[in-house]
Amino acid sequence: MKIIAKLNIVECEFLERLNRFVGLVKINGEIKRALITNTGRLEEFMVTGRKAFCMPKLGGKTDCILIGFAEENGRGAIIDTRTQARAFEKAVEKGMISWLKDCRIKRKEVKVGKSRLDYLFEGPNGEVWAEMKSAVLREGKYAMYPDCPSVRGQKHIKELIELKEKGSKAMILFIGALPGVEKFKPYEKGDPKIAELLREAKAKGVEIRAICISLLPSGEIVLENDSLKVEV
Repeated sequence: MKIIAKLNIVECEFLERLNRFVGLVKINGEIKRALITNTGRLEEFMVTGRKAFCMPKLGGKTDCILIGFAEENGRGAIIDTRTQARAFEKAVEKGMISWLKDCRIKRKEVKVGKSRLDYLFEGPNGEVWAEMKSAVLREGKYAMYPDCPSVRGQKHIKELIELKEKGSKAMILFIGALPGVEKFKPYEKGDPKIAELLREAKAKGVEIRAICISLLPSGEIVLENDSLKVEV
């Protein structure tokens, strides 16, 4: 495991999810409103009384950001999509992702067709258009995506397929932010269309990658595996 970055986290108890973006947590006996950036259902995490980790925030209608949840082995799952993205970007910057070692992030939030893709990489072999997705649904040693239907996710994969068909290099990256996972696969029940599109993307040459990161109780984010086996 390699340390990517360290967060200023505090332990909390998860109480309930009020809506898509806000949940209640208890920190040192006080009930706080926590921002939830992950729009997945996250039903396996959103359990009353479960130990979680938050990060303080200033301003707005929430008091903190829900970063992740403790798991049995001591390490934590990272559900906050912004934290996942920053960790990935830092890992790229530090040369920790072997298959992106000679690449840099040229642009972020790049407009393509009717969508915006997360990254445009630049490397020795040219530019690569890429989209990142949060895979925090677990099935044994698998990290999976999505846990519910995602029209936005479908649109992004279609854009990557079109880019590849026009001669550009395209990639979709899954952040398996779950300790101990070894593989990635799409969750067919969550969105059968996503699974179908990923198979089409692979057949047409879109690169599909997945990594594993997790959270230590100290707040350190670690890279457990920079190249999970992908099964689509």
